[in-house]
Amino acid sequence: MNRGGDFAGRACLVTGATSGHGEAVAKALARMGADLILLGRSGEKCARVQREVQGETGRAPAVLVCDLSSRRDINRAAAEFLSWKRPLHVLVNNAGLVNRRYRETVDGIEETFAVNYLALFQLTLLLLDRMIESAPARIVNVSSDTHVIADLDLADITGRVKRYGLMGAYARSKLAIVYFTRELAKRCNGSGVTVNAVDPGPIASGIAKKDGILAAVADAVIQIFFPNPGRAARTAVHLASSPELEGRTGGYWRFMKKKKVNISGDPDFGERLWEISARMTGTDWRAKKI
Repeated sequence: MNRGGDFAGRACLVTGATSGHGEAVAKALARMGADLILLGRSGEKCARVQREVQGETGRAPAVLVCDLSSRRDINRAAAEFLSWKRPLHVLVNNAGLVNRRYRETVDGIEETFAVNYLALFQLTLLLLDRMIESAPARIVNVSSDTHVIADLDLADITGRVKRYGLMGAYARSKLAIVYFTRELAKRCNGSGVTVNAVDPGPIASGIAKKDGILAAVADAVIQIFFPNPGRAARTAVHLASSPELEGRTGGYWRFMKKKKVNISGDPDFGERLWEISARMTGTDWRAKKI
């Protein structure tokens, strides 16, 4: 996968592609010639980004409208994409949220964990065989350095038993992504699909605007002092497209550099988290024997 013309026609699906970091990643890939697929919850917002990308590149990206807080809708959206019979070379799992107060999804799961991690797990596994068919292919999972403060208890991975806290919930979901990235990279070894996680760093993205006055004030401060989404998107775009990273997998990246992560020394932790996630989403994947 190369920048410029050599990237032309590479099918790239970006989740959370209608604002902030995800929109910036999607537009950057489109400018490189990618065959772009936008996934977002709002059809209206997807249509806006679609028009803007078409106006800039002359190519209209495809759109998948999906509510990532719903297991049923994720299954529907994945089936819709697969029905198009098109390849998938890059999947950027960017969609995320943070809630100031405890909220549950229609499936009865704490919403931050459900959208940020479980939806990523479910969608990725539903599309994985298509990516293997399309290999070489790359998966880029958006995590965060907040994972270092997380307490991920496998007996209570959504933190439902504990008192809800915004940062704790967000960090827990991002740590789960780190474990999933490493576990999936191991399971995909030799398939032609690489998997890496990225922390874009602080972003002036508007992620918390919808959740109260205090969050809106904090977001206003962020808009002034933090990098804009276009600048923050560079590492994810690099992971998705750079020829230098062909074959590199299982890493965690920040500011264009691979970082060491300090996570549980338990070698079975990632596997056990996978099993729990599979039960919670009703989705699993195993490599096909050759």
